[in-house]
Order: sequence, then C-alpha cells, then structure tokens
Amino acid sequence: MFLRPQLPETPTPNLPTTAQQVHVPACGCQHPAPLATPPQRAFPSVGSGAVAAVIVGCVAVVALLAAVVVTAVSVAVAALVLRSLLGAQHRRR
Repeated sequence: MFLRPQLPETPTPNLPTTAQQVHVPACGCQHPAPLATPPQRAFPSVGSGAVAAVIVGCVAVVALLAAVVVTAVSVAVAALVLRSLLGAQHRRR
C-alpha cells in the first residue's frame, strides 16, 4: 500500500557462540570432569577513574549553569533599578 510504513530488513547479528570444548583423554582411564567455568559477563567493567571524570564533568556543567542563572538575575535586577530611576527622573520634569 502507498501509505503503509515498511521496516527495513535487518540482518541477524553474527554473535560469537560459546561452545564448550570437551577434552577426550588419549588413554583409556577415567579422569574427573573439568570444573565448569562461569560464563563471562557481556558488560565491560567501568573503572573508578571514569566515574570520577563523569562526576567532575557534571559538577562543572552545573556550576556553569548556576553562573548563567546568577548573571541573568543580576542583569534583570539592574534593569529594574535603572528603569525605576529613569522613570522617577522623567516624572520630576
């Protein structure tokens, strides 16, 4: 149909398979089964340095935004004071 949206074809990702290798002894004796290793996590670990860098960056951004707010408020107060002074001066004439 003309107005019906179509999703693009997405190929399946080539994910590595975690096949377990079985050790077959060359001799006829029986060996104990090897201990199963726990599966590895798929998420990379994040170091404390990266966390500290993000925190420092956030603190810097918040400080800059606070400076902008303080500057805007002070400019607004100065404009109101000047308007009041100029208005009073025009009324006296």
